[in-house]
Amino acid sequence: MSNPAQSIRIGTMISASGGEAAKRIGQIADLGFESFEPFFWQTTNGQDLAELGKRCREAIGERDITMSTLGMFGNPLETEAMDLETLQGWKDCIDNAHHFGATCVAGFTGRVRGKPLTDSLARYKEIWSELSRRAADKGVKIAFENCAMDGNWQSGDWNIAHNPDAWELIFNETPDDHIGLEWEPCHQMVYLIDPIPQIRKWAHKIFHVHGKDATIRWDVIREHGIFGKLPFVFMRTPGFGDTNWTDVISELRLAGWSGSIDIEGWHDPVYRGELEMTGQVHGLNHLKRCRGGDFVTDPV
Repeated sequence: MSNPAQSIRIGTMISASGGEAAKRIGQIADLGFESFEPFFWQTTNGQDLAELGKRCREAIGERDITMSTLGMFGNPLETEAMDLETLQGWKDCIDNAHHFGATCVAGFTGRVRGKPLTDSLARYKEIWSELSRRAADKGVKIAFENCAMDGNWQSGDWNIAHNPDAWELIFNETPDDHIGLEWEPCHQMVYLIDPIPQIRKWAHKIFHVHGKDATIRWDVIREHGIFGKLPFVFMRTPGFGDTNWTDVISELRLAGWSGSIDIEGWHDPVYRGELEMTGQVHGLNHLKRCRGGDFVTDPV
């Protein structure tokens, strides 16, 4: 890394499912991002990941930009055709992470659809014990995003790693040191969980951070509750929501954490469409300021 300030890098996510990841990196690499997380939605679409990694690195060129984490988002616990593609995608990402320079692969745990969360644990252990061994052989960490994908404890799809009580359960099933979390405050705030104390408890299991925020509309909650007709929370780009990112980064630093905070865009209800990159660059600069700004060398 170029300086100690970048022991925590600020970057963004890059969609890789459609084969345009390298092109997209080339388009935005000069906007100030320090890292990228190429990610796949459910399938790699049969891409040669070794070749894709090479093209992404060529698009970065001599810039001081890293790709520490790959994303593979889908449901690898179920057995429909697309679920099996997701499972294969996890294997391919683990096997080819080094071609990107990545040391971590992140995504959803998967879930047995329509069942209580605990009904997924046996299948979770079966699938992730195998993937854990594969990752260990490759020197790769596995990180689960803390997104419920509209599920809850009683039912859902996609992911069971969205609640700290669930983290206790899944890490008991796979107690490996290289299995942890792709954490963000947003997904806790949408369930009215305070994210800051969570960092203190779980920092040792946080391998990657998504830069996504939330705005909680407490006036709506007080008048209409959380099951009314009006939305009580919005997912936001960092700098537009309620999170004190200075505190988030300070707590991560106090825990000795290093890694990348990659912005997850495309969720903000205001800074979207033509304003998407305006919002993302604002979020990038906001997170850099919350990190402490530019590194200053003491002349003494």
